[in-house]
Amino acid sequence: MRFFYVLVFSLFLLGCKSDKKDVVSTEGSVLLSIYRYSNNKAPKISVHRGGKSIKNYPENCLETIQYVNSKMDAIFEIDIAKTKDEQLILMHDNSIDRTTTGTGLVKNLTYNELKSINLVDDFGNETSFKIPLFSDVLAWSKQNNVVLSVDIKRSVPQKEVIDAIKKAEAEDVCIIITYNLAQAKTAYASAPNMLLSVSARNNAELDALLATDIPTKNMFAFTGTRLSDKSLFSRLHDNDILATLGTLGNLDKRAAARGNDLYNQWLKLGVDMIATDRPFAVNETINK
Repeated sequence: MRFFYVLVFSLFLLGCKSDKKDVVSTEGSVLLSIYRYSNNKAPKISVHRGGKSIKNYPENCLETIQYVNSKMDAIFEIDIAKTKDEQLILMHDNSIDRTTTGTGLVKNLTYNELKSINLVDDFGNETSFKIPLFSDVLAWSKQNNVVLSVDIKRSVPQKEVIDAIKKAEAEDVCIIITYNLAQAKTAYASAPNMLLSVSARNNAELDALLATDIPTKNMFAFTGTRLSDKSLFSRLHDNDILATLGTLGNLDKRAAARGNDLYNQWLKLGVDMIATDRPFAVNETINK
């Protein structure tokens, strides 16, 4: 009889479901707890493509990430592409023409072929740096506790990148970028214990996200490259979600023309992190 009551009580506890969107799990990536509005320990800067427009330091380059990381507290957005022999590398474009001394489409080139060419910076200067393997960047980031925001190119299956992160045991230093609700759902299905960058550019997109099975603890909101109303940032914070503004592009140009103090104004509006092509200007401005 005592066993019967214990069994009934256990089944009762299993049947009592709490609202998962309000539960902070201690399992999975440490980013699930420290990248929340209520416990925010995230840097205020996300460096676009690992660092752009830096003389002698190319974009999507491990040495560039190392250089910028030595100067400031930031996370690094990187782009993942796949070679002909199915190696995951850092590369934004479909072709290597713009960012290297070589030519051709990434999908038509093997990694051994890519190792023979050099990266060039945004000013056309050739460097001695090579196109890095994603695995090497993961290893360095894990060793140095540097967070990567991982942008998966359309030609690369999302799950392959997530599997590579899991293989490297780098979940604690990676955020998976998604651009729409479908991508967010598949990323969560593959990596329920990882932090996801989700698109929340307006209240409708936020409502759609909140209606999914994805817990808010897994959400890190990208609010787009246009300035949103303060109410959106307030709603994100009410749901314990951090907000990233993409100043890369027009907003960075506006700050360069009208004064860098605009970055501080955007932070006061409710922005938690600035994704920028001007990390040094942002860092100097917000840390005065």
